[in-house]
Amino acid sequence: MRGLRRKEKEIDVNECKKIINKCKYITLAMSKNNIPYLVTISHGYDSDQNFIYFHCAREGKKLDYIKENNNVWGQALLDQGYQQGKCNHYYKSVHFKGEVEILHDFQEKKLALEMMINNLEEEPKIVKTQQLTQQAIEKVTICKIKITALSGKRSIN
Repeated sequence: MRGLRRKEKEIDVNECKKIINKCKYITLAMSKNNIPYLVTISHGYDSDQNFIYFHCAREGKKLDYIKENNNVWGQALLDQGYQQGKCNHYYKSVHFKGEVEILHDFQEKKLALEMMINNLEEEPKIVKTQQLTQQAIEKVTICKIKITALSGKRSIN
């Protein structure tokens, strides 16, 4: 990955991981046969392993692209708004490169779903009890992004 031109805006790896964890959604760019595809997804993040998990249907456009080319580029963004009268926009953003793997192991799929629920739900324990049944876990497709490069930038006063 190319380094940042304006080093004063650079975010370190630990803050990048906090941003990915804090964001409810990330945007993924994929490519198949030189045709780009962009999708916004909810996710769970394992900061220790540097893996991002997301779910999708058993078939569809995301899986078509992933099966053809499992390399992705992603962005996590904390938008803190345009500053009226200052011609400035405050944000923190993280860009990452990674390789997607489709999970088949039941326990890893369950763990990934727990991470996603923890990231999105105000009452995760209730949702996990109601939603994480064996049938539901076996039925859903879970993907894991192994992050291979990570960088961040901020524009905040």
